[in-house]
Amino acid sequence: MAKLLQLLLSVAEKAANVARVCRQEASLFELLVQEKTGADKNKKFVQDFKTLADVLIQEMIRHDVCAQFPELAGFIHGEESNKFENGLDGTSQYIEGKEEEEPDEGFCPFGLPCALVLIGVYLRSTGQPVMGVINQPFNHKDSAGKGWKGQHVWGVSYEDVNVCSCTQRRPSCQQKKDYLSVLLSSSERPAVKDALAAISNGSLMYASGAGYKILCVVQGLVDVYVLSEGSTFKWDSCAPHALLRALGGGISDLSECLRAHVKGKEGHAAELTYHQPHTESHGVDRWANRGGIIAYLESSVLDKVVAALAGKI
Repeated sequence: MAKLLQLLLSVAEKAANVARVCRQEASLFELLVQEKTGADKNKKFVQDFKTLADVLIQEMIRHDVCAQFPELAGFIHGEESNKFENGLDGTSQYIEGKEEEEPDEGFCPFGLPCALVLIGVYLRSTGQPVMGVINQPFNHKDSAGKGWKGQHVWGVSYEDVNVCSCTQRRPSCQQKKDYLSVLLSSSERPAVKDALAAISNGSLMYASGAGYKILCVVQGLVDVYVLSEGSTFKWDSCAPHALLRALGGGISDLSECLRAHVKGKEGHAAELTYHQPHTESHGVDRWANRGGIIAYLESSVLDKVVAALAGKI
C-alpha cells in the first residue's frame, strides 16, 4: 500500500507538470483542444472538451502504474479516450485559463485552481475507495508572480488504517453557526437550490469542477457538496471519496439516500462504489454516478441535507 501511494504521488506531480507546461504557450494550447462527441461526451454540457494534456496525463499515469504494478493492467479507468485529433467542468476552467487565485480563506469559485489531477484506488472485490491522491497544479503563483505552484493532498482508508494528509481542516460554518455551508453547481435545479437555501440561511455557494467541489468538503471549506444530476463520474469522485472516508465522512448516492429516507432508514449505507459499470450504457455513461451525490464530513450533515430534500425533488 505504501509503495503504491508513493508511486501515485510521484505520477500525480509529473501530471501536474504536464498541465502547467501545456498552459504556458497560449497559441500552442489552442491547437491542443478537441471537442468530445458521441459516447465520450458529458451530456451536462452543450460542448464538452478534452485537451492533449488530459490525454497525456491519463496515459502517463496508466503507463507508470502498470510498469510497477502490471497486475493492475486492465483495471485503470479514466475519462479520456487515448485518441486525439485536432480538427469539462474542471477541464473547462483549464481551457479558459482564468487566472483566478484562491482568496485567503482558500475557496476559489472558478479558474485554474479548480483544475485537478485526481487518482483514486478502490478494492476490486467491494468497490470501496481505499486511497486517493489529489494534485492541484495551479494552487498559487510563485513569489515572483511568473508561474504557478501546486499542492497535493492524499488519504488512505483501508481496514483499520485511516490517514489523511489534510489534517488541519478549516472550521466549517456548522461549527460556528446553526446552518450549513452548502456548495452546488451553478446549473443545479431550482428545486434543489430552494430546498437547501432553508438550511444554509439562504447563502448557497457555487464553484467549478466536481473534484474541486469535493476537495472543498475535504478541506472543511464547506459542510457539504450536493449534486442532484448524474453528471459526475467515478473518476471524479473516487480519489476525494477516499480522503473523506479517512476523515470520517463519505460520498453517498443522493437518490438512494432519498429512497432510504422514505422508508425510514438512514442513508449512510448508500455510499458510492467503483467496481461495477452500468453495463447497459455506453462510453463514459458506463461509469456515471447516476443518482447524484452528497459529499460530507459528518453523518449528521448528510441526514440534514436528505431531510431537506425529501419530497422536494
